[in-house]
Amino acid sequence: MGKTIKIGLLGSGTVGSGVVEVLKKNVDEISQKSGTEIEIKKILVRDLKKKRPHLEGMELTDDINDILKDEDIDIIVELMGGLHPAREYMLRAMKAGKHVVTANKDVVAQFGKDMFGAAKENRVEFLFEASVGGGIPIITPLKESLTANRITEVMGIVNGTTNYMLTQMTNCGNDYETALREAQELGYAEANPAADVEGYDAARKVAILASLAFNTRVTLDDVSVEGITHITPQDIEYAKELGYVIKLLAIANDSEKGVDVRVHPAFLKKAHPLASVNDVFNAIFIKGNAIGEAMFYGQGAGSLPTASAVVADIITVAREIVKGIYAAVDCSAFQVKPFCPLEETESSYYIRLLVADQPGVLGTIATVFGDQGVSLKSVIQTQRVKDQAEIVVVTHHVYHKQLLKAEQVLLNLPVVTTISNVIRVETKKGEV
Repeated sequence: MGKTIKIGLLGSGTVGSGVVEVLKKNVDEISQKSGTEIEIKKILVRDLKKKRPHLEGMELTDDINDILKDEDIDIIVELMGGLHPAREYMLRAMKAGKHVVTANKDVVAQFGKDMFGAAKENRVEFLFEASVGGGIPIITPLKESLTANRITEVMGIVNGTTNYMLTQMTNCGNDYETALREAQELGYAEANPAADVEGYDAARKVAILASLAFNTRVTLDDVSVEGITHITPQDIEYAKELGYVIKLLAIANDSEKGVDVRVHPAFLKKAHPLASVNDVFNAIFIKGNAIGEAMFYGQGAGSLPTASAVVADIITVAREIVKGIYAAVDCSAFQVKPFCPLEETESSYYIRLLVADQPGVLGTIATVFGDQGVSLKSVIQTQRVKDQAEIVVVTHHVYHKQLLKAEQVLLNLPVVTTISNVIRVETKKGEV
């Protein structure tokens, strides 16, 4: 075998510890597949005094310069998370001629242009398979295996926390607060769960996927984001009654209208492949003009699944070093494509209203929808509260701007107490 490839590991948390474990327990397989031995030379930690039995015998440092200025280190593996100082450390590493592997979705989503440019300028790799989908291989297929396609749609469940919560709400009848508390107790949700439950974690991931799939630059600011905090047991039950499940979907479309990228809860038909993706599992559904439809499924988070993706990137770099080649797939030559305004997107919708329980109300509401060009697919009316009734309607496909106008008119009607919820219904136009 050739020279030993040496790694500088930035961060020793959940994923960092997983990388150490995978490199140790699969050492023979990794050496055979990479054509060389791979070892961690130094690990950057915040607190040198903290006991870390799993890192016993390894060289630890709290000074980034000990790693970036070490000429023996070939690959920097950044697993610190967050924007800063991770971004600056990775840029410095590439400027120093070191390859970079990361799981940092924040940096890739917000500063991908800088990262890809630095990698190209310094002729090093910048690999980020673990930034989306944990152990699910999706970045490399989009960069390589699917490049013969014109990809028109990416739709996925890419946040395990919210998928676990919605699964519990669906299967156990839990309300949002109970589902969140259970997710936190199991370690699936942070003490501050905002990034997950408000949809921003998924938004960063779909920005990365859309950029690669559509060969254009998509940032977090381009993504329409809505979380699951407003989903109630009533919505879950109505979804079941109508033949759907509710999932937090990350969706990207590339059509004649432009690129449309969004994250939001949606009613999904029970027969759809994504509808059966439960608990903390993730899945990503791809549509291309050659491959047709394909779905990638697996564990979307966790120490070892994510470490699997990180180590796969390390092996890719190690092979290039051993062969003395630079085979990076360029991610910097993106086209400029227009974005489709949210108001111009089309969808079916579920609308739940609380109204006065009196004759003629349903007809009045149907007239409002009709006046705005909103065709109703199904209607459910029940009495839930004294002197008030709950009406649920599902529309056919309409423009978002039409729905917004109908909502405004409805809220001004004396018989409408409130619009309790509005959720997209993810079906194809004309689908029954």
